[in-house]
Amino acid sequence: MSAESVAVSRRTFLRTAAGAGALAGATGAATAQDGTTHTVDMTDGLVFDPDEITIEPGDTVVWENVGSIGHSVTAYEDDIPEEAEFFASGGFDSEQAARDAYPDGEVGGGGTYEHTFEVEGTYEYFCIPHEGAGMLGTVNVGTGGSTPTSGGGGLVPQVPDSARSLVVGTLVAGLSVLGLAYFFMRYGGDYGTEE
Repeated sequence: MSAESVAVSRRTFLRTAAGAGALAGATGAATAQDGTTHTVDMTDGLVFDPDEITIEPGDTVVWENVGSIGHSVTAYEDDIPEEAEFFASGGFDSEQAARDAYPDGEVGGGGTYEHTFEVEGTYEYFCIPHEGAGMLGTVNVGTGGSTPTSGGGGLVPQVPDSARSLVVGTLVAGLSVLGLAYFFMRYGGDYGTEE
């Protein structure tokens, strides 16, 4: 029986840890290529806030009911691009089906509905029970930038969730590598196991 000695040097360990950190960063970079998510509030004041939004193809709009009154999100079938997919909370195939089935498809207080827009153009939509009160909205989809999605006075840049995840993941990987490097530099020499 022969005895083999396996030694792991600090340099080998640090190279492996750095490679794992780079791999984690590259994986996060792929995630950052996904579309941006924008939020539109549905309020008890019977409005979509903002009532008009400009986004890029591939972006997702999340409508969030921030009040207690039930709402819907329903596209005007004749006021969306011809090639575009119809959208309505409740997953209906047409404007008439959504109208006929209401309150099916209602988004209650605290609820959300989301849709990803792939085709460029203008999309007009409304809330079925509050259409007469003027609860209407517009999504403009085109290349060249997007508008801020929050009300308020200033223009605050929107950071996609995927970019935040990338930054957090990169920081965690980097701090982990530094922590392990410190541990092995402080307490280590070469470690090996012998049989």
